[in-house]
Amino acid sequence: MKQIAILGTGCPKCHKLAENTALAVEALGLDCEIKKVTEVAEIMAFGVMMTPALAVDGEVLAVGKVPDVEELKALLG
Repeated sequence: MKQIAILGTGCPKCHKLAENTALAVEALGLDCEIKKVTEVAEIMAFGVMMTPALAVDGEVLAVGKVPDVEELKALLG
């Protein structure tokens, strides 16, 4: 099962990334867990200095932007 982390403090872009990610996961039929990481220290532990960010199985795949659903499907697929 994939572990997907949405890294962000709760800004509108962070919420949009979470929404787009959920849509991409549903479209792909992935078995995964989506977790929101909001603590700054925990976000920085990923090496991320700009949010929102997306990490899959501990690997950061997107930083400082909100990929659309199609981009996310390509990243997650």
